[in-house]
Amino acid sequence: MDVTREDVLRCARLTDLSLQESEIEPLRRDMETLLSHAESLNTLNLQDVEPTLPGLGISLPRREDVVMPSFTQAEALANAPEQNRGYFQVPKVLG
Repeated sequence: MDVTREDVLRCARLTDLSLQESEIEPLRRDMETLLSHAESLNTLNLQDVEPTLPGLGISLPRREDVVMPSFTQAEALANAPEQNRGYFQVPKVLG
């Protein structure tokens, strides 16, 4: 499958990636290779292959939804390195 430079730039925009000029061509080749491999799956003859989707004809075990004792808020926060107004306080991960 042919992947163009514009395809790479469009994917980069959609995923909010900023690419250096030197990264575009290697990424284009990688995308082309990956899509070609995926496209090759269309050539497989799956006529006599039974579907193996999870859950087909399988009943999952169920259990009663039972209220059980758990920690109080104070017990849960007892060993927290930091807390703020009754909640765990963790370092900011996203900018």
